[in-house]
Amino acid sequence: MLTYDAQIWSIRKRPNRAAAYQLRWRVGPRPFSKSYKIKAQADGRRSELMTALRNREQFDTETGLPASEVQALNSTTWYAHTRAYAAMKWPGASAEHRASIADSLATITPKLVKDGRGAPDRKMLRTALYSWVYQFVLGDDGTLNSRLDVEEPPADIVAALDWVSRKSVDMTGLNTPSVVRTALDALKLKQDGTAAAENTVKRKRTVFSNCLRYAVERGSLTALPLDKVDWTPPETDDEIDFRFVPGPKLAKALIDAVGDQGERGRHLMAFFGCLCYAANRPGEAANLREDDFTLPEEGWGEVLLSTSTSRVGSGWTDTGESFDTRGLKKRARKTTRPVPIPPVLVRLVREHLKEFGTSEDGRLFRAAQGGGLLSREYGAVWKAARLVALTESEAASPLAGVPYSLRHAGVSLWLESGVSPAEVARRAGHSIAVLFRFYAKAIHRNQQRANQQIERALDATDRD
Repeated sequence: MLTYDAQIWSIRKRPNRAAAYQLRWRVGPRPFSKSYKIKAQADGRRSELMTALRNREQFDTETGLPASEVQALNSTTWYAHTRAYAAMKWPGASAEHRASIADSLATITPKLVKDGRGAPDRKMLRTALYSWVYQFVLGDDGTLNSRLDVEEPPADIVAALDWVSRKSVDMTGLNTPSVVRTALDALKLKQDGTAAAENTVKRKRTVFSNCLRYAVERGSLTALPLDKVDWTPPETDDEIDFRFVPGPKLAKALIDAVGDQGERGRHLMAFFGCLCYAANRPGEAANLREDDFTLPEEGWGEVLLSTSTSRVGSGWTDTGESFDTRGLKKRARKTTRPVPIPPVLVRLVREHLKEFGTSEDGRLFRAAQGGGLLSREYGAVWKAARLVALTESEAASPLAGVPYSLRHAGVSLWLESGVSPAEVARRAGHSIAVLFRFYAKAIHRNQQRANQQIERALDATDRD
């Protein structure tokens, strides 16, 4: 237990003792003492304790030592701490988040070293950290082990990790603002040395902050050191640029152009329709099954979303497969999201089922060679469709540059049509705060239209 209640007494000389000079002090109700042969040694130690007291440093009631000395005694290296942090986070994290943690730590750890003498190749060190140290394997007995402890790594990987384990700074070094700044500045750059995207910096900084919080939890740090550094992450502009979001007419033309790309294009028309008319995320649409749809012969239907699939690599999933299927984004695992779908999407899905059926597990959309739908596959079809549906100048611009643009188009259409932001957020799987951050302009236009309707109603009242 740490306390500010400490008192340091004068040095007492005890004759006829080998260590005649006794330093005494009290922490809380408990007394402590230390004897020295030479008075200068006792004076020096008393001076250290007095300095800690004057600096308003807390003392440990168990050892009697200042908190900084207790921390130094229990200190570990940054490298060892990150291994413990990654292992702690692994069981409850999605495969995508596991890879993100590894990416962030592999960016920071090579910078937090005592010196660069004998440093291994930069890319080799990153591979060693990202693919070996921060990747874990669940054993047959249920224990979680680093891949490094389960498989035999190549000699150059072993050498790189031996270097970083020896050179890594002690955790106490993170109390120095310049060390923290070194880590933060590393987040600003990509591997090739160019500036990283604002959202990438923000994501990695969150991992760094959480890793430091875990150090405080474990007692390796007494306080979060980020507050000591005057460092501001790059500003992020989350608001969507509606100049490049396709309107309803162009969105339909793009989906029709997808259908013109042969059998593969026809197979993906309903997939892109789900992005546009139900505002699905690609990972949500990729995992849809026939049972998820209500498809009446006429009128509106419904799709019930319950899972999302992303491709992250087999090393990050519990199953060893390259696809990770989880619950809906930032929702409880068993949460579902029913979304009404217009007749145009009902027809697309019915036609898809008639022509292509489903996979053995009931999924509507799959890769050309079977298995999970690959982003590079539907991305290539989308790229070809843009060249058909857009003019030359439009195709050269960011207009509908990625399939995700269709989701933006769908959400924008709902807002422009007068659907309440709360209902739009529910259908899209957003929080209200996120919806307002991303779609501020569309919401503002909708509010203007609502104001005009209210004004007309008030005018009518005045006329009456």
